[in-house]
Amino acid sequence: MGLSTHVLDTMHGGPAAGMQVKLFATQGDSATLLKTLTLNHDGRTDAPLFDNASLQVGTYRLTFDVAGYFKARGVQLPEPNFLNQVSLDFGVAHADQHYHVPLLVSPWSYSTYRGS
Repeated sequence: MGLSTHVLDTMHGGPAAGMQVKLFATQGDSATLLKTLTLNHDGRTDAPLFDNASLQVGTYRLTFDVAGYFKARGVQLPEPNFLNQVSLDFGVAHADQHYHVPLLVSPWSYSTYRGS
């Protein structure tokens, strides 16, 4: 249970190892930075963003440094980048459930869903 994420690089067909991710708590228009992380070799965090005991009902934002990741991989991106940072705003209605927020991304597109 808790909150977790992972990123798949659909351009290269594998995990987005080394991508920078920020987690915010949000309330209305304000956002408070909670954590800054770097994804591991499997495109995941080394530990859950929140474990079972610390996840709370509320709204959150995950921000993924997509352009920085692809530039570090040597991808020639246009200026300005089509995608720079991808921010996903989501709500946690049941703190006793597991929330997994995956991102599938290329320099030109992304998709997400509530995973298991």
